[in-house]
Amino acid sequence: DVVEALGLLTRIPVNASRNRAVQSAWAWPIAGVIVAFVAVLTGWIATLLGVPPMMAAALTLVTQIVATGALHEDGLADCADGFWGGLDRAKRLAIMKDSRIGTYGVVVLVLSLLLRWSAITILIEQHFLLGGLVTAAALSRVPMVALMGLVEPARPDGLSHSVGRPTHESLLLASAAAMANAMLFAGFAAIPVAVIVAGLSFGTARIASQKIGGQTGDVLGASQQIAEIAALVTLVSIL
Repeated sequence: DVVEALGLLTRIPVNASRNRAVQSAWAWPIAGVIVAFVAVLTGWIATLLGVPPMMAAALTLVTQIVATGALHEDGLADCADGFWGGLDRAKRLAIMKDSRIGTYGVVVLVLSLLLRWSAITILIEQHFLLGGLVTAAALSRVPMVALMGLVEPARPDGLSHSVGRPTHESLLLASAAAMANAMLFAGFAAIPVAVIVAGLSFGTARIASQKIGGQTGDVLGASQQIAEIAALVTLVSIL
């Protein structure tokens, strides 16, 4: 299931069958942790080579995006365009399905990247890059499992509907795996981060239900990005 999760959520070359997409949902936080380790390695190497923290943070962020193929960023941009660019549910869903990006999507992506980059810079300066990235990566993958399992799909013919929905057991396992990693690498600081991530995930679900009547793959990606940003900002605020 870890291999399946990596095959679904990252561009890391693994021998995934893609037949257990929804069954592997419990392992999505673990896939996030693996991506975080790859990004941290980049940050450490850059720092050891004398690269300034701001540039090392940029390289770390680039590694994250390359490793995931900008999958979650794409969902965030699509949701921004659709939720605030469409006047009704049908129009919003049509905009989200369009591969082109609009003003709302560009603005949200720029702001999200700026927030993540600045937070990673602080983590590097505070020598907490490993703990910060692992915690954010693990906890931010749980909202995807929660929304996919608990919120009805917005499209009857969408990918989220066709692959099925994670069970409550998968959600519990994903939460346990994420919290275990977060506590291991960040200690008790993981607790307020988890609380904030949970609250924002609930808010994301409410907005998605109001705007388009449920969740889509884009909504899942957006929930991950919102949770990751919140986790990073919370961590640097309490360091």
